[in-house]
Amino acid sequence: MQPPPRHALIVIGTRPEAIKLGMLARLAREHPGVRATICLTGQHQRMVQPMVELFGLQPEVRLTVLEPGQSLSTLAARLVQGIGEVIEQARPDWVVVQGDTTTALAGALAGSYQRCAVAHVEAGLRTGTLHAPWPEELNRRLISRVADLHLAPTPRARQALLSEGVPEQAVHLTGNTGVDALRWMERQLDEDPSLAPRLEARFDFLDPSRRLVLVTGHRRESFGAPLEGICRSLLQVLRARPDTEILWPVHLNPAVREPVARILGAQTALRSRIHLLSPVDYPALVYLLRRCTLVLTDSGGIQEEAPSVGRAVLVTRTVTERPEAVQAGFATLVGHEPATVTREVLTLLDDPVRCAPQAARDLFGDGHASARILDHLATSDLTRT
Repeated sequence: MQPPPRHALIVIGTRPEAIKLGMLARLAREHPGVRATICLTGQHQRMVQPMVELFGLQPEVRLTVLEPGQSLSTLAARLVQGIGEVIEQARPDWVVVQGDTTTALAGALAGSYQRCAVAHVEAGLRTGTLHAPWPEELNRRLISRVADLHLAPTPRARQALLSEGVPEQAVHLTGNTGVDALRWMERQLDEDPSLAPRLEARFDFLDPSRRLVLVTGHRRESFGAPLEGICRSLLQVLRARPDTEILWPVHLNPAVREPVARILGAQTALRSRIHLLSPVDYPALVYLLRRCTLVLTDSGGIQEEAPSVGRAVLVTRTVTERPEAVQAGFATLVGHEPATVTREVLTLLDDPVRCAPQAARDLFGDGHASARILDHLATSDLTRT
């Protein structure tokens, strides 16, 4: 007789988690060995809902944990309690968490407290510096201590786990589920006759004769002076290169929105070449990645997505947990110092070969990571290590 499908509670709190677990949840509906329950924690409620709709998901559980101004410790405590109650009621075989968010850490802890097996998607990423990025590096290390199944996106990530003493039989190389989502979205852009024209019309304010720098920034270590310095660097770039414009989908966090609006939004003389938007949906992000000349970001996900579509990335951080992109020549760590950021952006703009490298289509995965993960959830030993 066919064994009953394993019950997986897929925990999603932020937009990156929704992107990287969206394809997993979508494919789980057709996998004979897995029955999925989706739990949205509400950590990024406004930014997650469009992703839920994009992937056609139907979450069975929705928590409400986010409150204005709450601390990380308060958020983590509420998440552990809320997810723990869901686990106690649903009794899943697996608690599936992704990446390094507070939701992921809380889900792993709640699963462990309930003696439920924990599967960590995108396991093994490391910068080697506990507080960079913070608290993400701390979160991913703690998750690795309690997870039972470690789903590593790259050989380097797998080796990091093995070097930390994780049993080899608990570590599986799968590729990155973010590449699954990216390839799926690219197919939509290429095959849906109405989608690309709608996006072109939506961004018709962009000048096709100008080079586009796509900018994002949201990490806590960038708050304050570093973020202000990046904004001033961009002004220097625009003054030095009149044929260049920037587009920045600004994160909803007030610590990001205020300096960006104050420094870039107030530039009357350069207004036609500075485009500050609210966060864009995923189809728009992929469209802009394929449309831009280069990317300036502190995002981990974009460090994977940009090389996968053949765009160079300048990373406004001093360390990265995705060194594969740096070693392959697609990404450069530029830090926060304004003069360095300005110089590196101008240098890259003046180097068309570096700006448009051949897409590294398999650097972070081949687009089939979700299917591999579901197979592991269906067959791996549920005995807690």
